[in-house]
Amino acid sequence: MADKKEQRRGLGRGLSALMSDVDLVPAQEADQTTPRSPDRLVPIESVVPNKDQPRRTFTEDHLRELSESIRAKGILQPIIVRPAPGSEGQFEIVAGERRWRAAQLAQLHEVPVLVRDLDDQETLEIAIIENIQRADLNAIEEAAGYKQLMFRFGHTQEKIAEALGKSRSHIANLLRLLNLPEGVQEHVRNGELSAGHARTLVTARDPETMAQQIMDKKLSVRQAEALLRAESQPPRQRPDPASYPMEKDADTRALEGDLSAAVGMKVSISNKPGAESGTLTISYNNFEQLDALCMILSVAR
Repeated sequence: MADKKEQRRGLGRGLSALMSDVDLVPAQEADQTTPRSPDRLVPIESVVPNKDQPRRTFTEDHLRELSESIRAKGILQPIIVRPAPGSEGQFEIVAGERRWRAAQLAQLHEVPVLVRDLDDQETLEIAIIENIQRADLNAIEEAAGYKQLMFRFGHTQEKIAEALGKSRSHIANLLRLLNLPEGVQEHVRNGELSAGHARTLVTARDPETMAQQIMDKKLSVRQAEALLRAESQPPRQRPDPASYPMEKDADTRALEGDLSAAVGMKVSISNKPGAESGTLTISYNNFEQLDALCMILSVAR
């Protein structure tokens, strides 16, 4: 009986129930015309950060930008707090520490808060969820948040996906990134490798060496996938990764379309990885098109 009671306690109220109780929309993402009404205004010195806050790094540039917005428009989305345990008249931040820090930079004397009666577990769960929903969270940090929700609080991938509006495959794929060597994970945290590159490295025989090749040669995700496939080939038969097809951006594809329409033939643009040089290829179907192309080029001189 005690084990069952402890198991139920470990699951808390469930993510959906917690999220219905609080508003985790960051201030800069909220509808600027419909700010949420706070429960009250409290002195900024009466609000203290949560010592168990999962995020330890707050970018100074982002805080300054947010403080300028707060100075001009105020805090549109209240900070979610709970009565600070063992401190009369103090409130502990549950979600919104960035807004609180930015409000200090903006020299506000009071901040709007929503007071919720939450225990330690619920407070940590909400803090993790808020971090996961942050737009600037990298793939490793997001995966670590999902792992905490699963292994610390017993939530399943299905329940997390339902509560956060994510697909189960999205969560599963990110969790696999935590199997990568720490050095590779650090490259993702630093922005040197994208989540797409990291997913490619999960099945690599030597992910650290492959990660270094991707960064040195500035390979696209598609090129990294081709490099992974080439690993199974004998060394002499492996092509140079720089020869793999580049993943073209929208601007390049649009330019190809404009040029194709102008000359009436297929035009392909290929840029060398990490360089401004490349090749432009015009394909013709017959000698008449070739003559027409020569005429166009002669007139253009």
